[in-house]
Amino acid sequence: MNTSEMICKSCGGNSFVQAMDFINLRPVDKKIALGSERIFTVCLDCGEVVSIKVKNPKNLIR
Repeated sequence: MNTSEMICKSCGGNSFVQAMDFINLRPVDKKIALGSERIFTVCLDCGEVVSIKVKNPKNLIR
């Protein structure tokens, strides 16, 4: 995602940072699964999360 062209829908800001959550997302029906981290794109002006992306989506089907 190219953050230099983004505009925040909440505040109109155009400064963003990407941050990662290291608690893996995993399928509901699999208690033991590798899962994947999530990458958040966050507006630096108001804190709105404008995007959430799964880093390794194929890890959700294993």
